[in-house]
Amino acid sequence: MVLDIAIVVVALSIIPSAYRMLIGPTRADRVSAADALLFVLVALVALVGMKKGSGFTFDLVLVASVMGFLGAVSLSRALMRGER
Repeated sequence: MVLDIAIVVVALSIIPSAYRMLIGPTRADRVSAADALLFVLVALVALVGMKKGSGFTFDLVLVASVMGFLGAVSLSRALMRGER
């Protein structure tokens, strides 16, 4: 029951992140929204994995989190380089 509610809440939080990613006024807004969207999707995968009892999803969550972090760092460095 609690996992079902958490899945619905996390799934609903995709909407504002996707909206900001598509409509964001600046590139920095779009990049930060894409990063937030990635981690919302990672949380959703983790919650579904908990519900299903699958151990593989946690490996997927770990890899996606590391890739998301590295992508966010590299994109922020690229954006900062363009503003100098």
